[in-house]
Amino acid sequence: MYNSHKIGALIILISITITHMQSSKKEGYFNPGVTVDVAIFTIEDNTLKILLIKRANEPFKGTPALPGGFIHKGESSLETAERILADKAGVKNVYIEQLYTFDESERDPRGQIISIAYFALVPREKLGIHEGSRTENPEFVSVENLDKLAFDHKKIIAYALKRLGDKILYTNIAYSLLPQSFTFSQLQKTYEIILGAPIDKRNFRKKFIQLDMIEETNEKLTGKRQRPAKLYRFKKKMPEKLKRFF
Repeated sequence: MYNSHKIGALIILISITITHMQSSKKEGYFNPGVTVDVAIFTIEDNTLKILLIKRANEPFKGTPALPGGFIHKGESSLETAERILADKAGVKNVYIEQLYTFDESERDPRGQIISIAYFALVPREKLGIHEGSRTENPEFVSVENLDKLAFDHKKIIAYALKRLGDKILYTNIAYSLLPQSFTFSQLQKTYEIILGAPIDKRNFRKKFIQLDMIEETNEKLTGKRQRPAKLYRFKKKMPEKLKRFF
């Protein structure tokens, strides 16, 4: 049986709960929708590109957008991002990183819907783009040729580009955009494309050798119109901070 002290404590607890529920209603507490949007970058034709789809439904029907979707019950945001990568781009086990949470109250005309954004980096030859029932015409578009996009996706892409430009200077994430084996010229071109500026060839080679991130494969790339070029590979294919700033 409850004694007077336990009964009193129980009454206080019930009172606090009721007060909190009433306060929640007064202060406008609610459960917003939560989605995940993924900025999937690759390099194709010496251009940094991003995967866009055309929305099949309102809002923004027919407008290009980042691949995304609502978080399913029991999923983490990362699991949702990985599902989107598999469903929309046909890839698994690629570089992916949480970018930022976009939560402006008017970013989605359907109501207050929060987007947890991620960005992923994928070599072009790994991609097997899929067209789902809720998307149309998935394609890679140059980041320099983006027209009107749905929601606040231009803002998300701008944020992702800034993060990518910063991270390539102090980490080894360039590995995630290159094939298994590559020439020094391909490696340098990857940095130039992301940074948007030419790099002195001698200085680039010297700095990269000092960073000790790559090794020779004992193979060469041959072609009819060019001299055989040594092929290299990254020593580690996992995110890692550099010993010094690139």
